[in-house]
Parts: sequence; C-alpha cells; structure tokens
Amino acid sequence: MLNDTIDLASLRRVLVIKLRHHGDVLLTSPVFSALQAQAPHAEIDALVYHDTREMLSLHPGICQLHTIDRGWKKLGPLGQLRAEWGLLSRLRARRYDLVITLTEHNRGAWLARWLKPRWAVGPSGPYGRFFKKSFSHRYLTVPGNRRHTIEIHLDALRRIGVYPAEDQRALTLVPGANAEETLRAKLAERGLASGAYILVHPTSRWSFKSWTVENMAELIDALSARGQRVVLSAAPSEEELAMVAAIESRLQYPVASLAGQLSLKELAAAIGGARLYIGVDSVPMHIASAMRTPCVALFGPSGDIEWGPWRTPHRVVRADLPCRPCGNAGCGGGWRSACLETISVRQVLDAVDAVLEETA
Repeated sequence: MLNDTIDLASLRRVLVIKLRHHGDVLLTSPVFSALQAQAPHAEIDALVYHDTREMLSLHPGICQLHTIDRGWKKLGPLGQLRAEWGLLSRLRARRYDLVITLTEHNRGAWLARWLKPRWAVGPSGPYGRFFKKSFSHRYLTVPGNRRHTIEIHLDALRRIGVYPAEDQRALTLVPGANAEETLRAKLAERGLASGAYILVHPTSRWSFKSWTVENMAELIDALSARGQRVVLSAAPSEEELAMVAAIESRLQYPVASLAGQLSLKELAAAIGGARLYIGVDSVPMHIASAMRTPCVALFGPSGDIEWGPWRTPHRVVRADLPCRPCGNAGCGGGWRSACLETISVRQVLDAVDAVLEETA
C-alpha cells in the first residue's frame, strides 16, 4: 500500500463508483463536493445503479452520471453483454485519471483494471488474487458502528491526501424546480404549504426497521391533538402502503397522505418543506439530513453512529439493549425487532418536543 498523495493539479477526469442502495448513494454526495472544491478544474463523474440515480442527479459537483441498470439481466446473455460493453466503452472514452470505488465488491476492482487510470482508490478488503493490483491506494475502514458512513466515504479522499474542509462534508440533494412545483401543487390540494406540517415516514423497505403500527398511530394522533398538521409518506410498494393503511385505520384525527404518490425528488421537496421529519432508519431520513430538515429518527438493529442523521438538528430514539445494534433482520431473523418495539410513544414525543424547541 502506497502512502503518497496524488497531484490534484494533474487531474482531468475522475470517476466515483457507488453500487449500493439509495441511502448509501446519497451518503457519497460529500465526496463530489470535496473534490469539486479542491480540484475545480477536474470533471467528476459518478457511476451508480440506474434506480438510485436521483440521489445524485443535479448535484453541482457531478459532470456526467453513468448508470448500470439491474434490468439488463432480463435482456438475456447477449443483450446484457451489449449493455455492459456499451457502458464500458463510454467510461473508457472518458480517459479517467482517478477512479474511486466506495463499495467492497469486485465490480469496482474490475472497472479499475479495465479503465486503467493513473490512480485507483478502493476500500481495503479481500478482493482475491486477480484484483490484487487493481488499486494504487486502498483506504482503511472502521467497522462496528464506530464511524459515520459519510466519514468512511471521505476516508477514500484522505487516503490520497485530500482532506475535506468542514463546509465540504455536508450532504447534497437537489430536488429541482419541476419536483418543487409539482409538490407545491400536491400540498395545496390538501390545504398545506411549506413549513406548516410535520412529515412522518413510518415505513422502510426492510420491515424489521419499522416501529409498530399501533405506536405510530398513537404518535400521529398525539401530534394531531396538539394542533400539528401531519403528512404521511411512503414508497409505492405494496407492503409499505399496506402499513400506512393500517396506521390510518387506527387514527382518530384526519391526516394528509402522500404515501405512494411522490417521486424521489418530490419526496425530497416534501421533506425539505417540513417543520420536522419523523421516521426510521431509511433513505428518507438521510434525505432529511440533506435537506437540513430537523429530524427524529427511530433506530433498532442498525447502528445509529454509522447511519444516523447528519448535520441537522435531530434526536435519535433507541432502546438501551445490550444486543443492539446487531444488524440482523429482526430478532433471530424473524423480521420483528424487540429493540424497536420497546420504544415508547412517550420517548418519541419527548424527542419531538426537544427538537421543536431547539429549532423554534
């Protein structure tokens, strides 16, 4: 492993690779901000999965956004090969000086070999003998819920002598004018305006990260009884919409629901216009951090140091159990998490009061 820094002045083009889920991709946004600030002459590209592209589209530090479509597998072996070769040809035509992969799997190492940049940076890990020389630099990671994922991403830059300043480490997500306009119209239909509501996103694509339906309904009713306007949101998946419907069926007070009705950019605009965001460990919580929206986040099996809210007024609500964070899909893999179910409505209301008072 080399210990030398790289010459930023010689950089022309950089490729940053993050092939993971939506939240993971959003948490890479400070990498582009830091590189843009410290190498403003360079063109910085991103490579992500196609369905996660909206997490980085419109980022002012990104020149070109390349994507891999998971649907290519449905094209058959020949169709997938053509799609993959087309992507590789486009990337090679960019002639990158620096490639940074922020994901520990062999695709990033494979691309680093094929693109032949002057420098290649990747996380330390068991890549195997074939990929042993894929990287000129490997950065060390800090596992075990002891360092925020954003800082781990930025460690890839520190490894090559690029130390992000404080103002370069914020999350960036740009909803865009179209999303902001359509969101305003959807709010107006419900008699709402920006800054006049609390947005509650009770669901996660991983149900073992969600609080109970009964507790969430009780919390929403308590907020409504105080005179707060509540807006519900959720992804358009059948499971998440079913959970929202179960919550609504228990409510004594009416709420506005945008569940399943928002694009990712519209969701960002909706969270950006909220007085407060309440939710669990999922991508909307990271969006709240990016939009600088005060946040109350409920954490169960996942690590709040590693994945918690970032640089926005917030409270993390968690159970003080010795087994958490375990990272498991519920206790014993049963998709129900005792560490979440033992969180009381009173604990969450206290956190809400603390954040609202802090941001009044």
